[in-house]
Amino acid sequence: MSRTPASRRPGPAGGSGPAPYRKPVPTFWWLRRRAYLVFVLRELSGVFIAWFVVFLLLMAGAIAEGSGEYEQFQDWSGQWWVVLLNVIALLFVLLHTLTWFGLAPRAMAVRLRGRRVRPGPIVAMHYLLWALLTAAVAWLILKG
Repeated sequence: MSRTPASRRPGPAGGSGPAPYRKPVPTFWWLRRRAYLVFVLRELSGVFIAWFVVFLLLMAGAIAEGSGEYEQFQDWSGQWWVVLLNVIALLFVLLHTLTWFGLAPRAMAVRLRGRRVRPGPIVAMHYLLWALLTAAVAWLILKG
């Protein structure tokens, strides 16, 4: 494959002028503003959410195989690096949740009596439901 020199590449209008200048973007551009950092961390949180799904599937598979397999899973999941990975994943999942609650009023247009509901009550309802579901799950775990 022959390479065409930059001076002969087609320009923006299809002519043979020089290629348009593209300002180089630094690798860590996202560290310049807090909003960019939160955006990148939120996107990265998807990897850790996927880890939680895999971890829970492994646990469910171990439970389905019987008590011996589940004990092996518990031994494996008690290793320092698995615990550390799960703590980091928990922090990323919390970040993902909190940022989603902040974005929810923009993502959903809730109307009540023909008028759009303000963002505050939508966010408050998310936190209230989160607290209620957390309490219900904690009650089920501690009860059993």
